[in-house]
Amino acid sequence: MFDGQTYKRCACKEPVLDDNGQPIINPDGKPKLRQIGSACPLLQKRDHGSWYYYLNLPDGPRGERRRPRKGGFRTQNEAKDAAQKLWAEAQGGIDVDSKETVAAFLRRWLRQRADLKRSTRRDYEDYVERIFIPALGHLQLRQLRQRHIQEMFEEIWELNKIKAANRLAAQQAEAECSDAYRAWKAAPTPRPPHLRQRWTEAKAALRSARQKPRRETGPGTQKKFRDTLSAALDAAVAERLIPENYTKGVTLPKYRRPEALVWTEARVARWRETGEIPGPVMVWTPEQTGQFLDGAVGHRMYPMWHLAAFRAPRRGEVVGLPWTEIDLDAKTFNIVTQLVKGSTYSDVWQETPKSYSGLRSATLDDATTQLLLAWREVQQAEREAWEKKHEAEPDKYGPYVDSGCVFTTEDGSPHNPDNVSQAFDRLVKRLGLPPIRLHDLRHCAASLSLAAGLSMKAIQALLGHSNYSLTADTYTSLMPQFDTAAANAPVALVPRKTPLEQPSGTPNLTLVAPPSETAAAAEETMAADGERERLSLVASA
Repeated sequence: MFDGQTYKRCACKEPVLDDNGQPIINPDGKPKLRQIGSACPLLQKRDHGSWYYYLNLPDGPRGERRRPRKGGFRTQNEAKDAAQKLWAEAQGGIDVDSKETVAAFLRRWLRQRADLKRSTRRDYEDYVERIFIPALGHLQLRQLRQRHIQEMFEEIWELNKIKAANRLAAQQAEAECSDAYRAWKAAPTPRPPHLRQRWTEAKAALRSARQKPRRETGPGTQKKFRDTLSAALDAAVAERLIPENYTKGVTLPKYRRPEALVWTEARVARWRETGEIPGPVMVWTPEQTGQFLDGAVGHRMYPMWHLAAFRAPRRGEVVGLPWTEIDLDAKTFNIVTQLVKGSTYSDVWQETPKSYSGLRSATLDDATTQLLLAWREVQQAEREAWEKKHEAEPDKYGPYVDSGCVFTTEDGSPHNPDNVSQAFDRLVKRLGLPPIRLHDLRHCAASLSLAAGLSMKAIQALLGHSNYSLTADTYTSLMPQFDTAAANAPVALVPRKTPLEQPSGTPNLTLVAPPSETAAAAEETMAADGERERLSLVASA
């Protein structure tokens, strides 16, 4: 049982008396008052005052007294239960005297995280300052509970409703602006002034609508918020500041990783008709990938995109790839670094790759090897030409930048990651191909490898995924047309002598296995068909 006491007191006050028993008067003419506290005669009443407790804890490391107390309890039993809980936490090593706020702790936790990459630290600082501290920062860390965190996310959900309404209003304003412009444009000259006035007002309304927040905080981002706060509270538990991590019981909208979808003929036709993209992660077929690469041959970034389409480096990895990590004789390359883009155009820095191992190696195919050999000669010729320009016109042309990167601009500087994405998007649009992100070339590389018969484990290593299940969950359903043989195989293994029974009113669909085909022969036939289909797909890729 706890070492301490419970007692009852109230906020009643009485005049302070002098030595003669007379009330002491303040300068404002009013009597000086003091709280009666535990001596109030009204405390005998059940509904008067409230219950308090205090504990006698061992002295602190510097000999300071530790006598935590708390009041406001309705009954003595409630005060005893709270005191017993605090006593148990103190006996378990929890620092029950800590007055550190959530804001102070989160900032201290970030300062201590020397292991964070710069990009990760930037995200964590954003979450802490923009999300956690406004909602939770005023609380003492020991006062934080699950309900406070849940309320923070409920506020995010309410704000999402406002953002959704703002987005709808912006869409309506954009439609009105387009209608007003078309009406003004179609009017005969001299155009009526009221049409111009309508268009001007519509443009002003559109600008106003676009200034309001419209991008919702989705389930994936909310999960990042919770995971970050959970990591911080795990550290607080380890420091014995709180007894448990209060994010564990918080409920969030269900998050599903976006499924990669293939640009099938039906989806492409629908996109050309309506402009709708079926999902956030889209993948080209081998034929579409070939069309892109054929159209990109004359582009400066073609070697980079070719490497991305077949060997799956991430954007920052391919932009920051150094020549020192490519062995064209052995036909291998290593991913040991990446360039990361910050919030501004010039904010680019180098850090270790996202790969779980920190180092990822891959083998180059013959075509990519020859392409890189040719590109190295082009890059060397460009360097010589640039150095001559610098010697002739040093004010116009700066010195050549010896960045050591494989893919560079004419002056040797590595490409800005945003420039690479924008150039990719422009070329895709010019070629008339269904849109994908530059990052989705990784998915194209995985799908081509899957079609070529590589195992899921080999594709995991190619992509640098942290675990097998991530690769399998992402790519199991990719390229469903490649699973036709697997779907037909079980049916072909069952010999049939009579037609399948058909429901009345349906066409007579007969499925009969050839009488001479045994189960073993069916399996052999399907395996051969599957091999021919695989070889055909590899050739077309």
